[in-house]
Amino acid sequence: MSSDFDKKAAASLPGLLGLEFLETRSGFVRARMDIKPHHLAPNGYLHAASVIALADSACGRGCVATLPEGANSFTTIELKANFLGTALDGAVVAEARLAHGGRTTQVWDAAVAREKDAKKIALFRCTQMILYPK
Repeated sequence: MSSDFDKKAAASLPGLLGLEFLETRSGFVRARMDIKPHHLAPNGYLHAASVIALADSACGRGCVATLPEGANSFTTIELKANFLGTALDGAVVAEARLAHGGRTTQVWDAAVAREKDAKKIALFRCTQMILYPK
């Protein structure tokens, strides 16, 4: 990944939430997030939006790493999440995998799990529209 992309991520939502990108290669990203009080919902459980931010950011990073020739960016056009559990402390990890890599769209799947015991807490899928210079 380019240092320009990393600088932009650090200065935007992924940086604000403390997301770490552990591994990035074509078709795969592994990311993590230490659970902090600002990631929680008022009921004390991990906020769904925090989980989605981790999964979507991992998929987005993967999309950038696998853009087709001539493409310069992407935008998320659809996403879905199924929540299977939660986490109260520690860290959560997302593994994102390319399910479809076309010229105009990419589809990514991600699983989010608690780091301490690898229990899956969410399954995520998103569709990215590939953008080209005008």
